[in-house]
Amino acid sequence: MFSKACEYGIRASIFIATKSSKGIRVGIKDVAKEIDSPEPFTAKIMQILTKNRIIVSAKGVGGGFEVSNEMAKSIKLIQIVDAIDGDNIYKGCGIGLKECSETHPCPVHNDFKKIRELLVAMLTTTTLEDLASGVKAGDFHLKIVNKSE
Repeated sequence: MFSKACEYGIRASIFIATKSSKGIRVGIKDVAKEIDSPEPFTAKIMQILTKNRIIVSAKGVGGGFEVSNEMAKSIKLIQIVDAIDGDNIYKGCGIGLKECSETHPCPVHNDFKKIRELLVAMLTTTTLEDLASGVKAGDFHLKIVNKSE
């Protein structure tokens, strides 16, 4: 549903928020490893997230990426999606037609409209803190961990 970059961006934001809640800044290598993303691709995603003020980057010794608890509580999932993928996923046509509307619907328009409304509701009500707290509590995970690790 989301682009690979957006998926990584969401996972990276959640990971950073979980670490930041413990007062830990994380470097690009740690983020890339945790979200199973190539480091150069992760760096580009981090630039987008930083530019859009979803995460904060601190340079130098002790630097890295962080999200304050206040930011995590206010950042909605839709902000991450908009920053990386734009709004086409919940405004565009379900099958990618350039023109699709109530007056000129595509074959999936009516069904996709319902799904899109549910998606927008979830994206606008879910905060980064909501997602991070589920990971911290062990209710959710960001990657499968081998039992041998």
